[in-house]
Amino acid sequence: MNVYTYMTSGGKDLIRNYLDNLPKNESAEGYHIIELLERYGIDGLDTLNTRQLDQKIWEIKFYRHNRIMYLLIDQDNIYLLHACKKQKDKAEKFELETARKRAKEIL
Repeated sequence: MNVYTYMTSGGKDLIRNYLDNLPKNESAEGYHIIELLERYGIDGLDTLNTRQLDQKIWEIKFYRHNRIMYLLIDQDNIYLLHACKKQKDKAEKFELETARKRAKEIL
């Protein structure tokens, strides 16, 4: 599967930047998820803790409170839109809105 991560117009990879700034064990788990998706594709999603957030936006939960929000384009392409730590209600709405905006850019 092709795994794409959200890049700013200046070329900054926001997903990998988030993972790089986590503690070593959390970062390793995040990168393992990317590797799992690249290697096993949609079947890899079956082994992860996922849930649907919106019509097309899903999240992968990992290492307690970390989340990666994604958009499954088709059988061969997934786009990682946003990564964050789970927080209280208002912050979660902001995080989901960020993922929605990014999804609109891609679609």
